[in-house]
Amino acid sequence: MNMPALPPDTRIGVVRLRVRDLEAMVAFYTGTLGFSVLDQDSASATLGNADREPLLTLLAAPDAPARPRGSTGLYHVAYRVPTRRDLGAMIARIHERGWPFEGFADHSVSEAAYLADPEGNGIEVYTDRPRQTWRTADGELFMTTEPLNVPSLIFLGGGPAPQLPGGADVGHVHLQVSSLDKAEAFYGGRLGFDVTTRRYPGALFLSAGGYHHHLGCNVWGGVGAHTPPEGGLGLVSFEVVIPSEAVRREVLEGAAEGTIHDADQVGVSIVSG
Repeated sequence: MNMPALPPDTRIGVVRLRVRDLEAMVAFYTGTLGFSVLDQDSASATLGNADREPLLTLLAAPDAPARPRGSTGLYHVAYRVPTRRDLGAMIARIHERGWPFEGFADHSVSEAAYLADPEGNGIEVYTDRPRQTWRTADGELFMTTEPLNVPSLIFLGGGPAPQLPGGADVGHVHLQVSSLDKAEAFYGGRLGFDVTTRRYPGALFLSAGGYHHHLGCNVWGGVGAHTPPEGGLGLVSFEVVIPSEAVRREVLEGAAEGTIHDADQVGVSIVSG
């Protein structure tokens, strides 16, 4: 069954990660990235932006097996900040705290910095360019990967960000998958996201409402990659927030709970909001 297109203001909500060292991970996300702790106990912590909007839940699992290299799961969580000035200030904050970056990129539609948390979960911090400047090529959204002018962004930022700014959200989630066809069948056919571009070899990008992407999927770890051990470290689930209860029920197709799983057993929580 192919779903109709999702409402244009569909978005990604809270991401849930299973982690080995909860205290160390909370210290990283608050100290290096400036997240605010919204709730914490010995089993979990929920973190958010300066407006106290929840973005990330960390679940303590000290004995969980590691995710094998090259297996399916999280490629990165992409935290979107409202302005270029915010991005420059966040880059300055991360640099000031001595945390290494893994790369920077100008994607034409957005500007981004990349790093990983202490347990190897990929992170992107980015800001969008104005939508009216986005281009198409051969009927698809044009995205590229070019060098980013980092010094100009840091100058614009005016100093390290005091915290993750209000208005920051989870702009998209990027997954390593075993099959692009299966990913498209689930996220496009089953959930109703639209494909925006196939321009990157081995990757697929999907969105609602003409956004450049709410979901990225790639087979850069290898077609047919294995799923990680059940209960392993890393991505547990992420929310797709649909601003229509009727559409949410249609997407769930009578499922007893609000969380369904893709072909690689990543949990997708379908919520209304």
